[in-house]
Amino acid sequence: MKNLPRILVVEDEPSIAELIAVNLRHGGFEVVLAQDSVSAQAALDAVLPDAILLDWMLPGQSGLALARHWRQQPRTRAVPILMLTARGDEPDKVAGLDAGADDYITKPFSTQELLARIRAVLRRRAPESVNDSVRVGALVLDAGTHRIAFEGQQLKLGPTEFKLLHYLMKHVERVHSRSTLLDKVWGDHVFIEERTVDVHVKRLREALGPAGAMVETVRGAGYRLTASTVSGSGTGTRAAQFGQ
Repeated sequence: MKNLPRILVVEDEPSIAELIAVNLRHGGFEVVLAQDSVSAQAALDAVLPDAILLDWMLPGQSGLALARHWRQQPRTRAVPILMLTARGDEPDKVAGLDAGADDYITKPFSTQELLARIRAVLRRRAPESVNDSVRVGALVLDAGTHRIAFEGQQLKLGPTEFKLLHYLMKHVERVHSRSTLLDKVWGDHVFIEERTVDVHVKRLREALGPAGAMVETVRGAGYRLTASTVSGSGTGTRAAQFGQ
């Protein structure tokens, strides 16, 4: 029997937590409940979930601080986090995404929206269906092994940033609008805002280190990956694909 996707729900309001749990179970998920940062960390230490639904306002350590902490830990870095909050202003959404959240759900929300967003982040976390390798200058991505290296040094990217980089590397030097990236990288993005793309591009650049300069902003148009900004020793600047 196939295991159900496990969702850790961190919510301190019992009535809201139970309502979410009932809907998730009906939607085909296994649910683990935690009401504060201590119980949430204990649940994570016991079994790593497939995704975390995290309330912003928690007793003690806030959900924002928890998201930052989990994104800095190797074991939890790649676990999708969906922020759940009544704070719907754009600065708050950006703060949540900057803290490491993969998505942001504003209360009140519908059951259909909640389930759709969770399924969307789980799809983005799934391994790439195309197991090719792509090289752009000194930057190499192997989709089969889910590894990225720049000038021989291994880099660590979250699942969304990995898919974003994979797409950009396979379409090097082309300018992609935010809406195009939502279509090609996020796929089912009915609830995703274009501003989310900017946050993930920022996180991608940070994770790439010196190679982050290869991801260029084209003002008024979108983003592109270029090999001409950074070139590795002996690799030149010509983009090449292999493993066809």
